[in-house]
Amino acid sequence: MDITPPSAVHWAVGIIAPILVAAYGIKKRSLDGSGVAAGLVVGFILSVSSFSFLASLLATFLFGSKATKFRSYKKKKIEADFKEGGQRNWIQVICNAGPASFFAILYILEVGCVNLPIDFSLTFSASWYAVAVISSLACACGDTFASEFGTVLGESDPRHVLTWRKVPRGTNGGVSALGTLASVVGGAVVGVASYFTTVTCCQWVSLTQAPAQWPVLLYAVCAGFLGSMIDSVLGSTLQYSGKHKKHGYILESDGPDIEHISGLGVLDNHSVNFLACLITGAIMPAAAAETWHWFSISSSNFGV
Repeated sequence: MDITPPSAVHWAVGIIAPILVAAYGIKKRSLDGSGVAAGLVVGFILSVSSFSFLASLLATFLFGSKATKFRSYKKKKIEADFKEGGQRNWIQVICNAGPASFFAILYILEVGCVNLPIDFSLTFSASWYAVAVISSLACACGDTFASEFGTVLGESDPRHVLTWRKVPRGTNGGVSALGTLASVVGGAVVGVASYFTTVTCCQWVSLTQAPAQWPVLLYAVCAGFLGSMIDSVLGSTLQYSGKHKKHGYILESDGPDIEHISGLGVLDNHSVNFLACLITGAIMPAAAAETWHWFSISSSNFGV
């Protein structure tokens, strides 16, 4: 398939959309200066490549920011590195959206900057990269929902994902029923954004020839759940969690008056997020390529 260069619309959206998002992030204190710079780069890559990628990124950022600020007064009591407003810096932006940007670049190198429906029979590689982008962002959103909502909702403490013993809230690798449900909702948010953008922005001829696009919702939901579980397993084993004996904060490094809860100090939270998004983005396209045809074969459904 020929590589499609960016159209005037793609250039305009790729430049304007990240600037608007950055302005919103500054206004809402969701991004600091370095986060804005990284967001502009990530936003341009995802915006210019495909509008469904842009919609997925917007859903991840906007709803993730809302989740971070949810009941922040409770998070302040258990997070030693709590930031008022949940401002993200460049490291957080890259670790959450960097893998998606990498897959988007591969998408551009394969087919260019074009809005295509997912169709593994016609454009296998492009569809693989598209599902990878969406799944990676669904993982980021799902994990954010799980950690931000799961930490402050419910009455009981979470359980360690491997040992299943109860651990303090905020412990890396702690899971709960509400947190798990939140991860599914986070993935669904990205899936909905991607789906409606695809069926709205793709050319009519492309949609009529493509299989139904609604399975992207299912794969995004699975990515939200899977990514959250991968994050929990990595966090419970390779990320240090300790509780300050006096203040009760959960910390990621050892020190005086710190009681070890679980994990080794091999990775930090940013590294865990990056790996979870990257691994999820690699697993879900392989699953989608093998199973997408289960849901739709007919071309008479207009790709919806």
